[in-house]
Amino acid sequence: MGTMIFQLPPDLAGPAREELDRACILGGQDNMPYQTQVFVEDDQIILHRSIQESGAVLAPWNVAGAGKVMVGSGSLMERLTPYHLVMELARGKVNQVRNQMSDWVMGGLLASDPLKQGVSQAARTFTHAISAFPDESWLQLAQTAVEQSFEAGDTLVHAYIDQVLHIRHQRQAKLETAFGCRVYPGPWVSAQEKALTASFNTIAIPLSWAMIEPRENDVDWQPFDDLINWATTSNMNIVGGPLIDFSGRGLPDWLWEKDTDLLSLCGYLTDFVGMVIQRYHGIIRTWQITAGSNWAGVLALADEELLWLTVRLVEAARKADPDLELTIGLAQPMGDYLARQDHNQSPFAFADSLLRSGLRLAGLELEFVMGIHPRGSYCRDLLDVSRVLDLYALLGLPLHLTLGYPANNSIDPHGDPDLRVGSGHWRDGFQPHTQADWAREFGRLALCKPYVRGVNWVNWNDNASHQFPHCGLLDDTGNPRPALAELRKLREEHLK
Repeated sequence: MGTMIFQLPPDLAGPAREELDRACILGGQDNMPYQTQVFVEDDQIILHRSIQESGAVLAPWNVAGAGKVMVGSGSLMERLTPYHLVMELARGKVNQVRNQMSDWVMGGLLASDPLKQGVSQAARTFTHAISAFPDESWLQLAQTAVEQSFEAGDTLVHAYIDQVLHIRHQRQAKLETAFGCRVYPGPWVSAQEKALTASFNTIAIPLSWAMIEPRENDVDWQPFDDLINWATTSNMNIVGGPLIDFSGRGLPDWLWEKDTDLLSLCGYLTDFVGMVIQRYHGIIRTWQITAGSNWAGVLALADEELLWLTVRLVEAARKADPDLELTIGLAQPMGDYLARQDHNQSPFAFADSLLRSGLRLAGLELEFVMGIHPRGSYCRDLLDVSRVLDLYALLGLPLHLTLGYPANNSIDPHGDPDLRVGSGHWRDGFQPHTQADWAREFGRLALCKPYVRGVNWVNWNDNASHQFPHCGLLDDTGNPRPALAELRKLREEHLK
């Protein structure tokens, strides 16, 4: 078994120490996590995995100005002598920023003097940390190098976004990216209608089987008919779905009273998909068939079963209407779940396998919902997410992103009770203004990528039943959060 050992700072305690059980080892061509056993003992963290080869450590870390985020090291060999965790995190982040700047400059990025100076300063501070070792000052210098490299990386990504958007707007005054929000049936007033149509050009409607058919053969389409009719009369583009969430959310309780072996379950699910698509034939032309297809849990466990079931669901939609635009959704596209679950495919490899099966898709829906566990992703910075987006772009298929970040960390009475806020945090925590900051930053990153054809915010209204806690653009009293204004600005500045 491969083992890596890291020395921890002597004063590390409390939540920062407890969070280290989320650390893991990265590797492979797509730089995704391996299943990792984590032991935090005294002043060391010990990481085990089943193979013996070099890799990188990924660990949650408090970074001033960035928040509590995942930080990766450079590639490390396995050895019995402990590495110093802070030093390796600093080395990894400094190298990531320097390498990314070099790549983008070679591609045409104009790097300003302050950007160059910021990157150089982080590298110098890291050099001073190495030179100072073993004097006690090395630890603070290494932590400062981490913080400076995050700050330089943020400046780098902003320069990239600004310049790419400028180039895109020179070619097209207003971009054609679908910019939408998931809306669940619920309380609805005219002021909300105006805010929704002003902020978005698309509406995504998750059609919950549990709401449509709460009791077997007792079907009620009215809440969804009303919402779809409103969207149609408001000239909103409509995306139907997701229809099947592989976490099991939205499935009716009576389904589990049936014979639920995989083959029988597939039959019930494909019947539902066909029924919904036929219901809205000619009205909805774009469908997200699944969410979290790679998410092992309720519907299937093994990767092969997940792939098989996804293919069957898409085929059922094609049978109902061969000309539809269909997407499938992946949860945790950065592979967080791999660190604790036994899988033989990363989410990137899972998507590649789907495409190699000959499945005809209009795009992949990647779920970047941060700060929520167990379904969401641990918080990352813009530079990490940009790298992952570029990775998935290699598949040659348009990307659609589902974005979300919570504005509160309390219990959400209308959210999924199995989900909790607290998987790291962006900048200064879980507050409405922080959610707005996150929405603006990651929304701009998504819009600057030419291969991203659609962006959906994960929830419109926290006062209606929804999945991810406290991610609504309206709070549980129906009042708008600051994130709504930020997304509206993005639409007005960049989109049709």
